[in-house]
Amino acid sequence: MSLFWRIFLLNAAVLVAAGALLLLGPITISTPVLLTEAMILTGGIAFMLAANAALLRLGLFPLQRVTRAMTTTDLLRPSPRPEVAGHGEIAALIETFNTMLDRLEAERATSSARALSAQEAERRRVAQELHDEVGQTLTALITETPTSDGLTIRRQMGKDLPELDAEAELVVYRIAQEALTNTVRHARASRLELSLRRSPCGVELRIRDDGRGLGDTPEGAGLRGMRERALLIGAELFRGPGPQGGTEVRLDVPVRNGSR
Repeated sequence: MSLFWRIFLLNAAVLVAAGALLLLGPITISTPVLLTEAMILTGGIAFMLAANAALLRLGLFPLQRVTRAMTTTDLLRPSPRPEVAGHGEIAALIETFNTMLDRLEAERATSSARALSAQEAERRRVAQELHDEVGQTLTALITETPTSDGLTIRRQMGKDLPELDAEAELVVYRIAQEALTNTVRHARASRLELSLRRSPCGVELRIRDDGRGLGDTPEGAGLRGMRERALLIGAELFRGPGPQGGTEVRLDVPVRNGSR
């Protein structure tokens, strides 16, 4: 049943019920109207309005969920889709909205891939350097390196890491690079921990510092770029307060088919 007919029948049911009460009930209207009659009519009208409002709210409730989803959707942060509920046009609207989000996320990932590929024509060379040099640096089980500004960096590399493709390695490298840069420039931290280890779905990169935290700082271009890179390889990026203060950045990279 279409939304029009559902609303029409809801209103018709309330009006028919009110008419039946007037015709069949012990209700009379005098001229001039008596106070008790006016009170009864006022109460009846109020009841009709309340019943109509309740029925409409029940019928249109699925649209409120779609509205909330529209105001909170972020293409860089994929989230669960609104459940397809309701009847007729409402269910069709929710399903169309979910399909639109899927298409927009796919198009955003494709356009980001093209832009990043154009910006980084040397990505394969950098990825090879990652594999040969940067990876060897991270493979130290646990090392601590003090920097010139007093920041101590502790690196940890897990054993038996699955092999990522060149594109995923490049994303891991760039996100780690951006997170380290943000810590040095803005966090006022004295200690930073960087770890790379196997996760149930693939590889997890985790960077924690003991700095002043995020506060009310809005997301800048650097973080948006990190989210775009994560979306490019189907990874999930988390950035928030660490368990003991400071800031934590976590990247969960799935292992694609063909990787080991």
